[in-house]
Amino acid sequence: MINYLKGTLEYADEGSLIIEVNGVGYKLAVPLSAMEKLPPLGGELKIYTYLQVKEDELCLYGFLSKEEQSVFEKLITVSGIGPKGAINILSVLSPMDIYMAIVSADIKLLSSVSGIGKKTAQRIVLELKDKMGNLPVMDLNELQTVSLENNGLVEDALSALMALGYKRAEALQAVRQVYTEGMELEAVIKASLKKLSTI
Repeated sequence: MINYLKGTLEYADEGSLIIEVNGVGYKLAVPLSAMEKLPPLGGELKIYTYLQVKEDELCLYGFLSKEEQSVFEKLITVSGIGPKGAINILSVLSPMDIYMAIVSADIKLLSSVSGIGKKTAQRIVLELKDKMGNLPVMDLNELQTVSLENNGLVEDALSALMALGYKRAEALQAVRQVYTEGMELEAVIKASLKKLSTI
């Protein structure tokens, strides 16, 4: 199995890229969230991979971190979640988002991903809750911040942002970046809206 590739980025567009390694160009499907983190074309890139073997084709999936690779490999063990579905989830949610959503049974966050309904989200939690372990690298400060989604004020802020048309996943990302303990609800909402306008 190919665990990772290290080479030159030759092409990148809309969730796929081509990396040249020793004269061979490998095409990979990647989460949309990876696109903004790629080096410029011609730059060197190390990307972790998962190879899906089908009867009529080989599909290579790529990840910029071992955390993404690890979470992807766990997601595809869930019945009804194939590699494309797992890539779709990682396009919207970070590995830490997914980890915390599963261990805290946050069905709302998981089902905020397009194509993931409530039943599928419940199945993800049910089948992976005891299998997540620890991500390869976990920032305890980030972990503490993510756990704020169980905070009543944070939930109120998320509800307000969702009422304005934002998806829960993007609202949570904004609130996490602006929230500090002791903030008033109105301040959290205003700061989050400002952050969302720049995303």
